[in-house]
Amino acid sequence: MKFPKNIVATSLKDLSEFVNSTDFSKAILLGIALTLPIVAGVKLDALDIGIAVTVGAMLASPSDVSGSIRHKITGILLATLLAMIVSLIGGYLHLSLWLVFPILGILMFGISYLSIYGFRASLISFSGLFALVLSFSNFSDVIQPYERMLLIGIGGLWYAALALLRHFIFPKAPTEYYLSKTIKLTADYLRTRGELVAETADRTPLLKKLLNTKTELTNTHETLRDILISSRTGSGKSDYEGKRLLIFVQLVDMLELAMANPVNYAKTDEFFRKKPAQLANFQELLFAMSQRLNIIADNIATPKKLRKSSKIEMFAKRIKDDISEYAAASNEIYDENLLLLRNLFKYQKEQIKKLEKIEWLLLNPAKREISTLKKEDSRRFLTKENYDLEVLIENFNLRSPIFKHSLRLAVMTMIGYGVGILFSLQNPYWILLTLIVIMRPTFGLTKTRSKERTIGTLIGGALAVGIVLITQNQTVYGILAIASLVIAFSMVQRNYKAGATFITLSVVFIYALMRPDIFNVIQYRVTDTIIGAGLATLGNLLLWPAWEIQSMQKTLLETVKAYRVYLEEIIGYYNTKGTVPDQYKVARKKSFLEMSDLSAAFQRMTQEPKSRQKSLDKVYEIVVLNHTFLSSLASLSTYILNNPTTPASKNFNLVSERIVQNLKRAESILKEEIPSQQIPETESTEDIFEATFGKSIPFSEDEKNSTSDSFHSKMEEAHLVREQLKWLLAMSEKMPKLLREIEF
Repeated sequence: MKFPKNIVATSLKDLSEFVNSTDFSKAILLGIALTLPIVAGVKLDALDIGIAVTVGAMLASPSDVSGSIRHKITGILLATLLAMIVSLIGGYLHLSLWLVFPILGILMFGISYLSIYGFRASLISFSGLFALVLSFSNFSDVIQPYERMLLIGIGGLWYAALALLRHFIFPKAPTEYYLSKTIKLTADYLRTRGELVAETADRTPLLKKLLNTKTELTNTHETLRDILISSRTGSGKSDYEGKRLLIFVQLVDMLELAMANPVNYAKTDEFFRKKPAQLANFQELLFAMSQRLNIIADNIATPKKLRKSSKIEMFAKRIKDDISEYAAASNEIYDENLLLLRNLFKYQKEQIKKLEKIEWLLLNPAKREISTLKKEDSRRFLTKENYDLEVLIENFNLRSPIFKHSLRLAVMTMIGYGVGILFSLQNPYWILLTLIVIMRPTFGLTKTRSKERTIGTLIGGALAVGIVLITQNQTVYGILAIASLVIAFSMVQRNYKAGATFITLSVVFIYALMRPDIFNVIQYRVTDTIIGAGLATLGNLLLWPAWEIQSMQKTLLETVKAYRVYLEEIIGYYNTKGTVPDQYKVARKKSFLEMSDLSAAFQRMTQEPKSRQKSLDKVYEIVVLNHTFLSSLASLSTYILNNPTTPASKNFNLVSERIVQNLKRAESILKEEIPSQQIPETESTEDIFEATFGKSIPFSEDEKNSTSDSFHSKMEEAHLVREQLKWLLAMSEKMPKLLREIEF
């Protein structure tokens, strides 16, 4: 049977991307870290010691996530220290069955609660939870708990040393991978924008796709920002890192420019319905830029292989000719459609410049030809976690999702261990392991993980049975155990179901090397996983459930606040001009991050039971409104930043202040500072806008008779600023009204 060439090419491309990913390289590193101590233990007749060191390496590995090497090594060492302390305590828990349950619950709560400090802290917390669970396994009757603690510490240091070695051998690998990923996601975003330009009966699926792409892109921006900026601030200025940081800056600007493409689809639909050829050219230009970005991403490490392409230039010329032809045929002095086309094309030309700048930077220009960012300036763009003790105290209540999650996990692990003891299960700690891996602060994520973990375990168990029936060769088991482990760790973040399948295979074959009753091992593995998954789902459903609508109010508040600050920075820059302040860029970054958090929160909400999806339609409406509002802000700021503009008018400031006040009103509603009945109904947006700006753009007769470029530029500015302000005002007026309709 022959497969189509395009399917084969796509599969090979996906395989190549997977092999080059940081997940795969980490899995290989972990495979080495876990295998060598055991091999050394077998050779030296000290298998118990080898296993203990391997456990230490495994417990240190979760903190090995993308970011600067300094943050990574700090996380690994802290995870190792926590694992050592917890292993020592856990080693003595078996002395009294009555002490096991309360101490298990207290430790589970305390360790899990550390994740209040953010993502990296949650990984360190997981290492502690994992260490506590493994302390119940009694993998050695020879080694004392304090000796095991020391060996776990050695294993953690061993893994840290390997992580450092990988960094020194492949220092550019994380930067290249995440830069390539960012470029590809930007390409996807541009392509989706191109698809949205076309008139369609329902844009909802494309808008959802756009939101998801933007969320992933913004999160990748954060990872890449940490890698690039932290490495510069920690090791001094590097030409390579400096140029990559400038490429990253271009990509951030491209996202803002892409968001600035038409937000008022009703007007573009009306125009392009009459001019389908011009629509096709605009679309093809976006598609050509998307394709070029994908080519750049594939050749990020070998930019000399990039070949010149004339497609972008060809479509840009067609659009320019179309606009010239339309302008020549138009008899109107103020043609709104002509201004729409010119402004739209202006954005595309800016995108082309950004793309060309990326290619130029990749070709390694001389240092004197570029101006790199100062370390002290770039440091402001890092998102810093607050590690003060007050954070623990402030969240020590049932209003905190992490507090409720920690309490829930503590109760369910005590119940899970009790079930294992009561029914004399072979490895009751497997139930605990399933619980700490599956349980998440929200019901939707827990339900999804429970389902994927159960399916993956069943598939893995079935595959293991088939392999055991075919062969009973110990060497085959050893090879499969290592290979499965590497694949499992490389897949767990990409496809949890596949990861669970290979984890099951790995566990089964590791046990098969040590004991003959492999079918019992498979049976107990499946049973314990089903019990653990069931308890995790029930726990999130019955014990202090944290429904997404409960935290949506805070998420929306942070988003609206970020937009207000961003808008205030735009207003300030339009009034003063000059150099773009860092505060503006930080405000823009904050707005993008908050929008991504809001989109992710809505996605989690859709995974919850229907009965708990309160005001889902209204929440979706406010999420889309927020995304559109940010797009309009980006459109306004992009024009002001990239074009010579006239001084901000009094009317601009009046309407802008009105928008700011509307956002503050929305914040007050979300803070529950203003009872809804005390908020006055306002006049219509159209009346407010026209009372301030008038019904048309005021130009003198001399200006209207002018054909100069300066007049056209002034007219474009007036049109775009007017349209975006009107659009922002309408949305800001709608926002408080819509928020009052949502039952939080």
